[in-house]
Amino acid sequence: MITKTAWKNVWRNKIRSLVVIASVTVGIFAGVFAVGVMNGAVDQRVDEVLDNEVSHIQITHPDFRSNNDLACNLENVSTLKERISGLEKVEAVCDRLFVVGMANTARKSVGVNIIGINPEEEKEIFGLYKELEPGTGDYFADPDREELSYIGFDLAKTLNIIRYQVNDEIIEELRSEELPEDILAGISEFTGERFDNERSFKKAMRSVLTAKQESEYGRLILEKAQTFRERAKFTLTFVNSNNHQTGGVFRVGGIYNIPNSMFESNQVFIQDRILRRLIEFPENTAHQIVIRLTDVDDTRTMTKKLRSDFPELEVLNWKQIQPDMAMMSDFAGVMYGFFMVIILAALAFGIVNTMLMVVLERTKELGMLTAIGMNKKKVFRMIMTESVFLSLTGGVAGMVVSWIIIKVTSARGINFGSMQEGLEAMGFSSYIYPDIGIDFFMIVTILIIITGILSSVYPALKALKLDPAEALRTE
Repeated sequence: MITKTAWKNVWRNKIRSLVVIASVTVGIFAGVFAVGVMNGAVDQRVDEVLDNEVSHIQITHPDFRSNNDLACNLENVSTLKERISGLEKVEAVCDRLFVVGMANTARKSVGVNIIGINPEEEKEIFGLYKELEPGTGDYFADPDREELSYIGFDLAKTLNIIRYQVNDEIIEELRSEELPEDILAGISEFTGERFDNERSFKKAMRSVLTAKQESEYGRLILEKAQTFRERAKFTLTFVNSNNHQTGGVFRVGGIYNIPNSMFESNQVFIQDRILRRLIEFPENTAHQIVIRLTDVDDTRTMTKKLRSDFPELEVLNWKQIQPDMAMMSDFAGVMYGFFMVIILAALAFGIVNTMLMVVLERTKELGMLTAIGMNKKKVFRMIMTESVFLSLTGGVAGMVVSWIIIKVTSARGINFGSMQEGLEAMGFSSYIYPDIGIDFFMIVTILIIITGILSSVYPALKALKLDPAEALRTE
């Protein structure tokens, strides 16, 4: 009886009720969709860390991370790998050599981490080989080419291995992308001219493009104008295990492109047997053992087990190696909940205002109901139920809209190309695929009901204070 009456009362003033429901719908949609975008970005970043950068667990000498000394190595690596591979929940194991050095070309030098790998073992743990930029190499496909290296896109740009050039073919490609003819005419002035770096090419573009045109089309023009010197050479120099400077000339056997500019700019991969020979390192030794598990949720328990099995070594999981990502992942749910509470608190004020108007407009009616025998408890319940109906109707509508939009955008992705450089500097992709679990929708539903109840308390108390005799005399 009370529930049915409350539902009918909601629609006595349709325009006002629809305005409140619409505001709740928009507020819930904005909150849920924003959480979906943030959650998708965090999940993508965590997957990127696990798949391309650190994997699940790493084992090193206890002093290796503090000073990167070549002497702080692991011995009897084959035995260690065999024991670890035999453990349940371990999917794959590989070992790495690690040296700090310099990458040099005729015009540029930059500090890098040189990592010696077994390419086939790496494929079982890391997906970095899948990030190969088309046309730049083949990721160590030819085992006889010992001098090959695998470098990041940003490092290739820094070393002037990636260059920029405009020709007739590129102009036609840009025309097919529907660039305005005045822009094509402007950049055609550079046909046949080669730019050694991105900065000089951007400077040339600014001489023929307006700020608005550069903002809208600059990224596309840069991507089309990029050229690669096939099998480009550069040198790596570093200190060997005997503290003697050494190095070698390497050819670019592939360029990887991932949404992490810092990683791209300082990680160089070469075959471990080549690096071992250059640093005069004994066989069956390594600096790192990297472990991938069948399920990332087993990381903590496996870390404890490996520490007990190898107490003389340092065993760290990905959360300990990258604590910033661990914090972001662990506290994401808390931040999302806090974000939604703020939105619902703002919406609650609108509901309170609406219900106060309802009580004031229906003073005589509430007085009559009280006079004919409806007790104060039922009046309180009626006002509270109306408030819950208002908030829940808008909330459900907002969540349905959010679910549909998240499903659509999670399949296509949202392009934040205008913020690409900033996002990649922090390790995030410019394409974000929103994602959110069903448990979050359940939590939001509970919060909406609580919001409706709390919003009704003050108006319901005002209704209870009405004197039936005075209320009946109200015009």
